[in-house]
Amino acid sequence: MNPFDEFRQHLTRRELFGRTACGLGTAALAGLLNQSGLSASEPAPRFGGLPGLPHFAPKAKHVIYLFQNGAPTHCDLYDYKPKLEELHGQPMPEAFFQGKRFSTMTGDPTGKLVLAPVEPFAQHGESGAWVSNFLPHIATVVDDLCFVKGMHTEAVNHAPGITFIQTGSELPGRPSIGAWLTYGLGSETEELPGFVVMTSVSKGTSCGQVFYDFYWGSGFLPSKYQGVKFRGSGDPVLYLRDPEGLTRTMRRGLLDDVAKLNEIKLKEFGDPEIATRIAQYEMAFKMQASVPELTDLSGETRDTLEMYGPQVQERGTFSHNCLMARRLVERGVRCVQVMHAGWDQHRSLTTELYTQCRDTDQPSAALIKDLKRLGLLDDTLVIWGGEFGRTPFIQGDINDRPRWGRDHHPYAFTVWMAGGGVKPGIAYGESDELGMNVVKDAVHVHDLQATIMNQMGIDHERLTYKFQGRNFRLTDVHGHVVQDILS
Repeated sequence: MNPFDEFRQHLTRRELFGRTACGLGTAALAGLLNQSGLSASEPAPRFGGLPGLPHFAPKAKHVIYLFQNGAPTHCDLYDYKPKLEELHGQPMPEAFFQGKRFSTMTGDPTGKLVLAPVEPFAQHGESGAWVSNFLPHIATVVDDLCFVKGMHTEAVNHAPGITFIQTGSELPGRPSIGAWLTYGLGSETEELPGFVVMTSVSKGTSCGQVFYDFYWGSGFLPSKYQGVKFRGSGDPVLYLRDPEGLTRTMRRGLLDDVAKLNEIKLKEFGDPEIATRIAQYEMAFKMQASVPELTDLSGETRDTLEMYGPQVQERGTFSHNCLMARRLVERGVRCVQVMHAGWDQHRSLTTELYTQCRDTDQPSAALIKDLKRLGLLDDTLVIWGGEFGRTPFIQGDINDRPRWGRDHHPYAFTVWMAGGGVKPGIAYGESDELGMNVVKDAVHVHDLQATIMNQMGIDHERLTYKFQGRNFRLTDVHGHVVQDILS
């Protein structure tokens, strides 16, 4: 066989691109170095991030997203509608749902009965915000909150809905909002990841939702920008401790040697994932010192711990994760995502909704108070909300109160925001008299994403990444900044 033919026959695609790295590798390396012209050994500003960002002066430096998996019921928590009480037990007027799509559990909503709020509402604070008795602690901080009551989305099921609000697409594979923020802005610390994720589930819940990694993934961005998940038991991250017999000095030497080998391959192939490997090995080494200090709560005052509630020292709880979120942004972490599952009350409004609110109400309010006490709320944007709302009509038998439920509802729901340049003590947007459809100041998921990025100093239309021949962005080709809620 001709040796040239044999060579071509055994040449892999990876080898082809690797051996032609003078062209392709240079382009890849330019992207790797954030198009800054810096060599790999020179530190990038802000410990990463792109040159020219932020696009304008940011109002917020950090984001804490208290994401409530399963869709909290706006009808029972924040969006008070007296008409629901008036029409309780009567068929839902068809004019409210004609032409609308619901989950297969509802199917055709014709004949579904209106369900009044499970608990009464009351007005609170100087702003007079309506909040259910389910949330007595959040009711104490309403003057620091901006309630966005005109939220709406396109997804009717959980995984697509969560993926959509986190990545801008219902299909997995796009970068999450935390990945976009750390890609564009970098972090304020070298000792911890720029994007940290923590998850929790209320005990005894019947909700079977799964926390998929793509909810905080980096998609087509280099994987160094994906969220680092802190575990709820054992060491927060795996391999935090060195094996017996391996000293810190030995570990340092080992990592230096591995980095040199990886740098050789980086120069040869220009693969951003090799740079990711180098960076993540270095981050892991630094986290061996920073994470034990981060997770040591012995320096917190008794008043602070009590403010977060009785579960604060129990790893893996929403309460513990809220306190950790504050400690993370104190140390310069750019984005913290605290995800809590269990809000999917198809048959458990009168049982499990009490549990969900008990586990999340006090810690959510405590986080706002704590950030404000420490002067961190001004430059930390806090968001609380789920992937959609829940139907104003009942799912189940209205005569069987212990089994009352509400189905998925994308057409109107409530999210609240605090800090980070958002106007406090206001409600923006309005649903109709039954909480079914947005009738004033609608805010789409892409609008919420654009607004979050705006507060971080990013023009959502300009932060893009070229993939498969197209420039992608978090908000796809949509999204408008909701200027009316910004101070």
